[in-house]
Amino acid sequence: MKTAKKARLAGAGFRVGSAAELLKLSPNESAMVDMRLALAGAVRGRRTRLGFSQSELARRLGSSQSRVAKLEAGESNVSLDLLVRAMLATGAKSREVGQAIAAGR
Repeated sequence: MKTAKKARLAGAGFRVGSAAELLKLSPNESAMVDMRLALAGAVRGRRTRLGFSQSELARRLGSSQSRVAKLEAGESNVSLDLLVRAMLATGAKSREVGQAIAAGR
């Protein structure tokens, strides 16, 4: 958020902070959220670059299209295992999975 907007909101009586502050996440919990979102974004990016539909990725994973949609949305009920398997199903190498995770830090 831009500094001027933060100042305007604070001046109007709103508290301005991060999602981690709002949710009272520990540094480890915040890091996990960031890594999960980074992996979800990487899966979606790879899938669209490859021209796969969500249904095609689901078929490769042995899952459903709705599960892939939840995965790509970064929903908390999607396991890290499924996120990593989805990356691998798009042809990513372990190094690329690691880079995606590192991007979330």
